[in-house]
Formats: sequence, C-alpha cells, structure tokens
Amino acid sequence: MQLKTAKPKPMQPGLTPRQIQLLKAIVSFQQSRCYSPTLAELACELGISRSTVFEHIAELRKKSLLSACPGRARSLKPTSKAQNLLNNLTEQSLSRFAADADETGIPLVGRVAAGAPIEAVENQDCLSLNSHFGAGDDTFALEVRGDSMVGDDIRQGDYVICRRSAVANDGQLVVAIVDNENATLKRFYKEKKRVRLQPANSDYEPIYSDNCRIEAVVVGLVRKM
Repeated sequence: MQLKTAKPKPMQPGLTPRQIQLLKAIVSFQQSRCYSPTLAELACELGISRSTVFEHIAELRKKSLLSACPGRARSLKPTSKAQNLLNNLTEQSLSRFAADADETGIPLVGRVAAGAPIEAVENQDCLSLNSHFGAGDDTFALEVRGDSMVGDDIRQGDYVICRRSAVANDGQLVVAIVDNENATLKRFYKEKKRVRLQPANSDYEPIYSDNCRIEAVVVGLVRKM
C-alpha cells in the first residue's frame, strides 16, 4: 500500500498507523524536551499499554526506523530513514491509511462442517478482527515468540488478540509485566502473597512474583496455516 503526498513516495512496507503515531510522538517529545521519552511516557501519551509500546518499538527497530542504546535510559532515537518518512506524510494521508486499515476484512461466505456434512449455502459478509473483538486502543495483537504455551495450542508465530485490563481471574491467559520490565504470556493464578504465572509446557517452570502487573487478558488467537 502507498500513501501519496504532493510528491508520491512508497509507504514503508508493514508500517501501521499506530507505529507512525509512535514515531511522531517520539519526535515531538524530543523537540519539546530535548531528550527521549520512556515507555511509560509514550504509553500515557498514546493511551495504550507499555507492552504495546514495547512491541511497536521492537518492530520499528527491525525496520531500521528507531535506534536505541541497550541498557541506557531515554536513548530512543528516530533514524534518518524515519525522519524522511515522516517528512513525506501528511495528516490527511495518515488518516486515509488508518481508515483503510480499519476497513480491511476477509470475505465470509458461509460455514463448513468439521463433522457431518452440511448444506453449502453461500452468504455475503466480511470477517474482520474488529467485527469479532471490537476496535479501539484497548484491543491489540501480539505475535507469540517461544513455545511455553504449546500445551494450550499457542505456538510460535501465532497472534494473540488481547484486551487491555489491569485485573484477571484465576486461570485466565494474560500478558503480564514482571519486575517492571519483562513481558510474558502465561496463565494467571493468585496465591497468598504472590502470583503464579503458569506455562503450558513441562519444559518451563512457573514464574512466581510479588511484583507483577497485568497488562491485558487474551481474548482470541489468529494463526496462519
């Protein structure tokens, strides 16, 4: 997909409106305060969770649009590639791209039996993540890395659909932040003076913590076959 300005330039492949928003927020923060924002400040600015900010930053670094010094606070810096990209975007083109992304869906034409065969009836509808899980900043997706949840049939490369929440019930699948920095996907259990984050793979030990923050509960799963 391309965004067109007065001088058309191709859109960065795979770049989402939220990632553009994040880049713009970092640049604006640096220009106004002369230093880089933290994850918490970006999360507050955009109204999203820190884990979501972390995931977007990781993707932007993969695309060579952000640089950072490992272990150094406030070191986020847009690259020259990112500056060129932002310089060639207008508010109108950004809004148009966001609207296109929201409306994208896959044709839903009926049902198929996984047991006894059923009558083939073709419908005309559209299947989208928004229609199933809702739209808004409280719903987001994360790509799964690792195999600690394979017992729940959650595999590396899957996408979990998450809804932002600071609380969870025992047994719910959650995205949790441990010790204010490490994000993990596990089942949540509350114990007397701590919480247990339970994997679904016997090769992994449970994580016990008295410093754990729930960022989101998992409400769905998307897998590319």
